[in-house]
Amino acid sequence: MPARLHPTLTLVGRRLRQLREARGISQEDFSLESGLARSYYSGIERGRRNVACLNLVRIAKALNCEVGDLFPKVRELPDTNTTKRRS
Repeated sequence: MPARLHPTLTLVGRRLRQLREARGISQEDFSLESGLARSYYSGIERGRRNVACLNLVRIAKALNCEVGDLFPKVRELPDTNTTKRRS
C-alpha cells in the first residue's frame, strides 16, 4: 500500500505542473532546462517529494518566475498544524 501523500506537497506539485504546462514545456525538456532528473521532478509534481529550497530556485529560474509563484495561495492550503509542542 503506497504511503499517504501530504496534501500540501500535492497542491505544490499541481501548481508546478500548471506553470510548466502553461509554458508548453514537457517534463523531459523541463528537467533538462532546470538540471533536475526527470524522475525526481516527476515525483515533485505528483506530490511524492518534499522539494529542497535550492531546487525550488532552479525550478523558478527555469520557469522564469518568482519562487513565490510556485506555491498555491495560503487560503488554498489544508490545515496541517499537527505538530505537537513539547513541554
